[in-house]
Amino acid sequence: MVDSNPSSDSPEEAPNPNPDGNAPSENDLALETLAKKVQESLLLEKRHKFSETQPVVGQFKDIGDTRLPEGPIEPPTPLSEVKLEPYNLPNLYEWITFDIDSEEMCAEVYNLLTHNYIEDDENMFRFNYSKEFLRWALHPPGYYKSWHIGVRVRSSKKLVALITGVSARIRVHDNVVTMAEINFLCVHKKLTLPLS
Repeated sequence: MVDSNPSSDSPEEAPNPNPDGNAPSENDLALETLAKKVQESLLLEKRHKFSETQPVVGQFKDIGDTRLPEGPIEPPTPLSEVKLEPYNLPNLYEWITFDIDSEEMCAEVYNLLTHNYIEDDENMFRFNYSKEFLRWALHPPGYYKSWHIGVRVRSSKKLVALITGVSARIRVHDNVVTMAEINFLCVHKKLTLPLS
């Protein structure tokens, strides 16, 4: 009688990870390496030098603690107490509000975001929004043009930073709260590098 099941004790037979018998190509290995790097960069346990210094540090440590009251961390600031004048910038820079409908301005915003907005630690992954998407994202019903704010270099007029927001109505349990939703915050990489 012949055993049709291969012996698991046989040293010469190892399971083939590729059923078709072909070795993985260089492209497959490169893709697998890239996928591992992206997954590693998304791990929650990974330390974030900047984020860990911000007020949201340990935001999940109190989940389930029934001693904490429900509600806002701080009460909303009345509009009468909101600073009307912008904060001072170093003399090299100036504040602007921009019109995303202007083709020239839209191109500047697109270029700043394309080269400086959200990327992984290895500079391999970056968002690349189209100009059409940017116009759409910054024009929801009831948007405020004054919430499209940039920073230019005074001498060259180069756009080096921006923050944009849109009005949002957010439901928190039984309450609807009107608030600003920041959708793009970007500073040119050369301005965020540590000074040596």
